[in-house]
Amino acid sequence: MKLHSDSFEHRGVLPVRYAAGKPDADGYGFADNRNPHLSWTDVPAGTQSFVLWVVDTDVPTRPEMAGVPDIEIPLRQARTEFTHWIVVDIDAATREIVEAAHCNGVTAKGKAPSAVGPGNGKQGLNDYTGWFATDPDMAGDWHGYDGAFPPPNDQREHRYFFRLFALDVPSLNLPERYTADQALRAMRGHIVAEDAIYATYSLHPKLHKAL
Repeated sequence: MKLHSDSFEHRGVLPVRYAAGKPDADGYGFADNRNPHLSWTDVPAGTQSFVLWVVDTDVPTRPEMAGVPDIEIPLRQARTEFTHWIVVDIDAATREIVEAAHCNGVTAKGKAPSAVGPGNGKQGLNDYTGWFATDPDMAGDWHGYDGAFPPPNDQREHRYFFRLFALDVPSLNLPERYTADQALRAMRGHIVAEDAIYATYSLHPKLHKAL
C-alpha cells in the first residue's frame, strides 16, 4: 500500500495552511487549519476498512514550558505523542481524502462528533481535547482533524506522521467518543498493510519556514 499527498512533500515542510498555529502580529495565533489532501494505491486484497492516524511524535513532556517567554525547550528533552487526527471504519472503497473537506478553520471547543469522516469513517477525539481542558473558552471534545501548533520556544522541529492502516474487519465497533489509544488497541491482529508519510513544522523563530 502506498500513501501520497498533493498538499506536501514527504519529509518536507508542512505548509502553514494545514497548521493550526502560525506567527502573527501579536506573536502567534490560529492558522487556516485545513486538512491536507491524501490518497493511496496498491491496497491489498481482503481489505475491509482503513484507519487514519495523524500524530506528532516530538511533543515535549513538560507542557508547562510551552510558550513561556525567555525559556527554550531543549532538543534533548524527552518527547511523547500528540494525536491530531484519528479516523476509523473508513470504507474499503475509499482512495482519497480531499483537502479541507473535513476541516477548514479552528472551531473553538472542537468540532461536533456528528461530522462525517473520510469514506463515512468515524472521527475520534484528538489531543487538543486534553490540551484545552482547563481553558473555559476552548474546552470541549475536539473531534476530527486539527493541525500543527508546536510550542514556539521548542528547539526541535516537529514531525507530523500521516499513517494509514488497512484492516481485515469492516468496523472496530468503537464508541462515538473514542481516542487514538482505543483505536490502536482495537486494531491489534487486524492490520493487513500500512504506510506512512510525514512533514515537519516549527514555530521557533530560527526554524519556522513559511510556505
